[in-house]
Amino acid sequence: MLIESSPTNLDPRVGIDGRSENIDNLIFDDLLAKGDDLNVAPGLAEHWEIPEPLTYIFHLHRGVKFHDGRSLTSRDVKWTFDSLLQGKIRSTKAAVYKFVDHIDAPDDATVVFHLKEPDSTLLWNLSDGAIGIVPYGSGDEVALHPIGSGPFKFVSAETDREVIIERNEDYWGEKAKLERVRFAVVPDETTEALELRKGSGDLAINSLTPDTVVTLARDANIKVERSAGTRLAYLAFNLRDPILQNRRVRQAIAYALDRKPMIEYLWRGMAEPARSVLPAQSWAYNGNVPDYAHDPEKAKQLLDAAGYPAVGGVRFHIMMKTSTDPNTRLMVAVMQQQLWQVGIVLDIRSFEFATFFSDVQHGAYQIYGLRWIGGNEDPDIFEYAFHSSKFPPNGANRSYYSNPKLDALIDQARREVDPKVRKPLYADVQSILAEDVPYINLFYLDNVLVHTARVKNLKLNPAGNFDFLRTADLQP
Repeated sequence: MLIESSPTNLDPRVGIDGRSENIDNLIFDDLLAKGDDLNVAPGLAEHWEIPEPLTYIFHLHRGVKFHDGRSLTSRDVKWTFDSLLQGKIRSTKAAVYKFVDHIDAPDDATVVFHLKEPDSTLLWNLSDGAIGIVPYGSGDEVALHPIGSGPFKFVSAETDREVIIERNEDYWGEKAKLERVRFAVVPDETTEALELRKGSGDLAINSLTPDTVVTLARDANIKVERSAGTRLAYLAFNLRDPILQNRRVRQAIAYALDRKPMIEYLWRGMAEPARSVLPAQSWAYNGNVPDYAHDPEKAKQLLDAAGYPAVGGVRFHIMMKTSTDPNTRLMVAVMQQQLWQVGIVLDIRSFEFATFFSDVQHGAYQIYGLRWIGGNEDPDIFEYAFHSSKFPPNGANRSYYSNPKLDALIDQARREVDPKVRKPLYADVQSILAEDVPYINLFYLDNVLVHTARVKNLKLNPAGNFDFLRTADLQP
């Protein structure tokens, strides 16, 4: 399998980049899994109960063993989280467990989480990709020698070259069919395409441009699997900016942009229009909100009403910062043309990613474009990205958006455990965000898996992770 970069840290308590989390998910088991509706499902915990909002009791599957033969028990689960909460392991993941007061392990198959205050996101933060369970006593050495209980065992890793895993013959769940997987690091897209064409690489997911995918699909030995994904491309406004703090200006820009040709020509149809930060697969998704269909006349009316008449065809200049990603730059050039049709001059500044992202985090922008990858799959995204307590560096509310009504809804939803109660609260949150437009949700990018014909039984999931390797098989 071809990947663009090495995982940064294979300790599942620490690694937060996509490569680390996706490979960790094959080596380690999580307490819970995720269903197709992006809600939680049984994992190592066969079932659980919540007798009251501050107590979560998990009952573990018996007979699970780590790759070194040790039995996995409640002591290991407790250690995994205690090592974070007590600072034995330094990790940004500790922040998502801030409401955990302490953890008990009354017997080998029972784990009890005691909370300081209600936190409905706890279950999500114990599920696939969030944090895998490590053996009791594990320290920093896990990063170099990961020992989990998952369907694959770690064999070796060499930075910027490869990671090798092999089938766990004693796996407690459904065993993998592949004997061995080598993740080869190939940062250059052209080289990646050549490796697939030669057959020296078998698989690549979400790393090739749409044009390259279309070209490769013409090869008889190469197959392309596609499914609706959760990765969101969006534009964000700086609401501290004198022009953009006006809601009508933001709505006008949303009406001025036409996503249809971007999806058709730039993404070759490999994307779907977005109405929410949450993906449509989510149990909490609300698609019944304004979608700002392309309407230049409506945009002009809103700009006139906002006090920005066209003078010599120009209403105002605005600057957008982007990374140097080629597809993003093409997309922004299209946006520039579309905004010009309503009298807005869009100036574009491209920077290498570290500089660009630093400016975004420090509010040094008017508009920027980015993607949410994974972080938008749970309604917790609303607190992290839009609550007024989450301005940087405390969170990702990089628009500096503040709405007391929204804050109250988010706070209420976090304290509710029952999804039936939470869902209408999050529906209201999405309606408010659609009206206020701190973001323009552009599109969800499809998951695109390119592979040689000898690889069979590939099942994509909405998150676009590497779970298809659990069922993949090689044709003789």
